[in-house]
Amino acid sequence: MSTTMMNTKTPPAKPAEPRAIEPKPQATRLTSMDAYRGFVMLLIMGELLEFCRVAKAVPGNRFWEFLCHHQSHVPWTGCSLHDLIQPSFSFLVGVALPFSLASRTARGESLGRMTAHAVWRALVLVLVGVFLRSTSHAQTYWTFEDTLSQIGLGYTCLFFLGLRPARDQWIAFALLLVGYWAAFALYPLPGPTFDYSAVGVPKDSPLLQTGLAAHWNKNSNFAWAFDTWFLNLFPREHRFVFNDGGYSTLSFIPTLGTMVLGLIVGGVLRSERAPWAKVRWLTVAGVIGLAAGAALGWLGICPVVKRIWTPSWTLYSGGWCCLLMAGFYLVTDLWGKKAWCFPLVVVGMNSIAAYCSDHLFDDFFYKNITTNLGANVFRILGEAYEPLLHGGAVLLVAWLLLYWMYRRKIFLRI
Repeated sequence: MSTTMMNTKTPPAKPAEPRAIEPKPQATRLTSMDAYRGFVMLLIMGELLEFCRVAKAVPGNRFWEFLCHHQSHVPWTGCSLHDLIQPSFSFLVGVALPFSLASRTARGESLGRMTAHAVWRALVLVLVGVFLRSTSHAQTYWTFEDTLSQIGLGYTCLFFLGLRPARDQWIAFALLLVGYWAAFALYPLPGPTFDYSAVGVPKDSPLLQTGLAAHWNKNSNFAWAFDTWFLNLFPREHRFVFNDGGYSTLSFIPTLGTMVLGLIVGGVLRSERAPWAKVRWLTVAGVIGLAAGAALGWLGICPVVKRIWTPSWTLYSGGWCCLLMAGFYLVTDLWGKKAWCFPLVVVGMNSIAAYCSDHLFDDFFYKNITTNLGANVFRILGEAYEPLLHGGAVLLVAWLLLYWMYRRKIFLRI
């Protein structure tokens, strides 16, 4: 009997349908972050151009008066471009953190190691800020209003918030601002016999406000009272009574709010949202922040004061930061127009070096340029413009030094 041989071979499997590759959140640095940071650092370094000296030498010139205004801090309430330097720098620390965490996690770093680095970085930032404030004093000048110190005091908390979901970050942001507002609002106002002149504020000063807003007056507020106790715990040349500018240690709390806002923005930029959706988010957030901060100041609920970093200032300056971030992101990362911002990127990628150089070496550059070129070379446009040209030469030397570091991939990191 014949048998039928059955084919035991299985038919070839059909080729699998190609699977759509899901987009992954962005883990690399954005050009917009370095360009924005470089813009901020050049605003600091641009103080060398001394627009106010030029404005004084050519009185009545609206152009130089405008530049002078925006190269100076406002006396108390309000805002100039110069006032946005510190908020932008702090904001960008927060924006960069999600990218840093993603990169270090991808390299396999443990949470313990990242935590230790965050604590170490916070400590170094605080101490570098103290060091820079001490360069013109006979001994260590223990004060913590420097930008680096303010960032360092809140950085460890920012790191842990970076490990939390966006909802928790928003809650922390709200609690920081409401809690800081309440601390000032509940602190009692000075009595009728309080001597404002003893704390550097003339009694008839136009800076003094009334009503609820008086709780944020210069050198008679909650943060000032804290510093008259806290800063005198450190060895000092003279007992601390007040800060000439009204700055305070506790400003690191609402500054942390600014960094948390940047942290939230960093999460948005790393997310899978479409690029145009990110621009819209930043724009809407910026407009809301500006409107909310200005409204709180206008209603007298909380004045917009950068020097003590009022909650309304956190919102108002945060609004500007979001809008600036949107602009830089749109032009450089969305439209791909990057060549124009190369001078900014050179500075932005070495922001710590630029910041320290601005504090430590400008006088050295200034003196040696004069020694080798002579003072007369900068008077080619007349004595009124000598500070501008001389400062521009120092600024160019400082930038070239940063460019040399950039070409050799020397980046100062903490």
